[in-house]
Amino acid sequence: MAKTSVNGKSLVIVESPAKAKTINKYLGYGYEVKASMGHIRDLPAKEFGVDLEKKFEPTYAIMPGKAKVVTALKAAAKKCKDIYLATDLDREGEAIAWHLAHILGVRYDKVYRVIFNAITHSAIKQAFANPGRIDIDKVMAQQARRILDRIVGYKISPLLWKKVARGLSAGRVQSVAVKMVVLREREIRGFKPEEYWHIPAIFTTDLDKDYGKPWRDFLSSTGKQDQRPNVDEQNKWFVEHNAFKAEIYKVGDESFKASNNEQAKRVYDAVKGAGFKIGNIEKKESSSRPGPPFITSTLQQAAANRLGFSTKRTMMYAQQLYEGVDLGEEMGSLGLITYMRTDSTHISPEAIGEARRFIQRHLGDVYVPDKANVFAAQKNAQAAHEAIRPTDVDMTPQDIRPLVSEEQYKLYDLIWRRFIACQMTPAKWDVTNLDIFAETKIGRCWYKAGGRVLVFDGFAKVWPVPSTDQQLPTVTAGQTLAIVDINAEQHFTKPPARYTEASLVKALEKEGIGRPSTYAAIISTILDRDYVEQKEKKLFATDLGEVVTDKLDQYFPEIMDVAFTRYMEEQLDKIEEQHLDWVRVLSEFYGPFKKSLDTAMTQMQHAKAETTPSDYECPHCGEKLVYRFGRNGKFLSCSAYPKCKFTWPCDKDGKMVEHQVSEHKCPICGKPMIHRKGRFGAFLGCSDYPNCKSIVRLDKQGNIAPPKPPPEPTGIKCYKCKEGQLVIRQSRKGPFLGCNRYPKCRTIVNIKQKDQLIQLQAQGLWPPRTPEEADKILEKTSTRSKSQKKTRASTGYSKKVAAQPALRSVSEDGH
Repeated sequence: MAKTSVNGKSLVIVESPAKAKTINKYLGYGYEVKASMGHIRDLPAKEFGVDLEKKFEPTYAIMPGKAKVVTALKAAAKKCKDIYLATDLDREGEAIAWHLAHILGVRYDKVYRVIFNAITHSAIKQAFANPGRIDIDKVMAQQARRILDRIVGYKISPLLWKKVARGLSAGRVQSVAVKMVVLREREIRGFKPEEYWHIPAIFTTDLDKDYGKPWRDFLSSTGKQDQRPNVDEQNKWFVEHNAFKAEIYKVGDESFKASNNEQAKRVYDAVKGAGFKIGNIEKKESSSRPGPPFITSTLQQAAANRLGFSTKRTMMYAQQLYEGVDLGEEMGSLGLITYMRTDSTHISPEAIGEARRFIQRHLGDVYVPDKANVFAAQKNAQAAHEAIRPTDVDMTPQDIRPLVSEEQYKLYDLIWRRFIACQMTPAKWDVTNLDIFAETKIGRCWYKAGGRVLVFDGFAKVWPVPSTDQQLPTVTAGQTLAIVDINAEQHFTKPPARYTEASLVKALEKEGIGRPSTYAAIISTILDRDYVEQKEKKLFATDLGEVVTDKLDQYFPEIMDVAFTRYMEEQLDKIEEQHLDWVRVLSEFYGPFKKSLDTAMTQMQHAKAETTPSDYECPHCGEKLVYRFGRNGKFLSCSAYPKCKFTWPCDKDGKMVEHQVSEHKCPICGKPMIHRKGRFGAFLGCSDYPNCKSIVRLDKQGNIAPPKPPPEPTGIKCYKCKEGQLVIRQSRKGPFLGCNRYPKCRTIVNIKQKDQLIQLQAQGLWPPRTPEEADKILEKTSTRSKSQKKTRASTGYSKKVAAQPALRSVSEDGH
């Protein structure tokens, strides 16, 4: 441990107050622990900030709202004899440490870098006993990633505003993720199901009993025509009736295959009354090893599948568990898990020893393998990191349950069980495979059945493994069987499943796109930008997502190429691992990118100007209808526009949407009102549109919403038109100030500036002579308001950071 002198303490800087609180109790009096409140310096928010002519030299600026934090840290640094930067151990944490060192302006020999995988007493003591220096290769790797993302986002996003719609963004990784969802959407849309048939049979060894009717009664016991008992319930019925299920797989010497009713009926007619016997019996033992401990991606997938957590929620609770949870006065704040952004399955020898001792004490020697289980690392995994595990295996989920939130408990329970299970013995099964045959008029027909019985639970005692295997009755070769049920069933091949958050993370990881710290941010961004929407936990590409993907794919094929994106990730990794020149990496990327950008600027057509033919004809003029893209997505429009202005909504597949007529009449013309959807949700529109443009708003329950209150006057003069006055209007996001001469004057002002503008007008300072002077006044009052808001919010930063951990990694690929 570095010694402190009587002349001053050592300053320790971490990212968040929660982390600072936990660390502070381990270090003692000689240290002063401060929080930087996350990132403190970055590329400027409103400028490009990268000099392309000077080897991609970045210009950094203190982030908005961080001036007071910087002042406080500088004051603390002057009082302390040395500084320990204890930010997270990944590239982003290293970059934060580097920025802090530059901002504080202290001598190099006074700045130490400490890293730790867990916030525990022993880990903190060991880290501070062996401090190092900032890893400049890791910093440059992060800087190159940040600059690369800035180039892509800052150059392509304005192009999308111009050619598609305002407010859109592009990202080096986010755009590829959207493309993956879009391609899956089109694969599903273009899928053509193929017919196939199965002829399953239920057999029993009880020859003297007819189980046909009991089986049919059992299938209908749910009371719902389209719902049968689940697999577990069926397997239970099989055991009670010495029965099992089998599938036909061979007819004569050929494999069974039926693609239509005629082929299936020929075989079914042959086997439905045949006498079946047991043929070959194969018995063997099998075992299944436990899975590796969690890394970021597998934790997100397991939490989604087992707990129903989104990737964002998973990382939020994981960060809380890592930084420290208050477990009461006796224990205080404790870090319960190791660092949660990792791609390594490595486990420290000490942690393995603790797990094996826990298993031996609480479960018995039979559950402890002779040697510790070791798991192969993934390609490009950072071996110096550890897997996600509990910091203390003796702190069981039940121990902490009364002291943490239910969500924290569930995630900790998942992590704890997975870690303990990974150091346990395999689960063992007795497996039986049966061949069943019958002599028929079309030759010998063969069925097969398989069953599996758990004989030793092993790791499954802690990490339950779901199984749908049936338990076969005891049989002998040549034994006769009775048919309980046999049917010819028609099936159709199904399209590939839509992505969920969990499966998209798995696909991104498999393709080498993104890194552990970016998965949650990528998914949040593509959902927030409306490129992808989520329904029943499935991800659907929106019309906007498809249009943007097509535009980018056409003019930026390399950026949208999965292989190229993976290559760029590998190059960025090599900056850290193999000392690759980061300027060269960016130069090799920027040359071809600049050519593509110039071409897109001149040749890309606006999305709203493009049309796609449809199979429909215009009901008004008889011309063909075409698909167009508008602010609400894809719709049908007459190809004779503007002579004919007929439009009609369509669904995702391009099919005309039939309007549902409501019971309400148009308040203007008296014609029926129909249900429509717009960018602000559902509403009622006149069926005589466009001749009558009357609309009626609906609330979230589909009922007619009360009329909006009339605008409230303020007496503030409009600074643009000088004729109108600003009035208070209501929007879905809350009140705002707008000119009462709308739509002739479209002036909008933030409602928070109302009192200030009233005061300025009373002083004769409003409205100013020019719009430019007004903009300066509005910007000044806005800055003052934001500063006050952020100062107030800073006192509760630990809760905010805990609730939004993904914000720390948006810089990896977002805006």
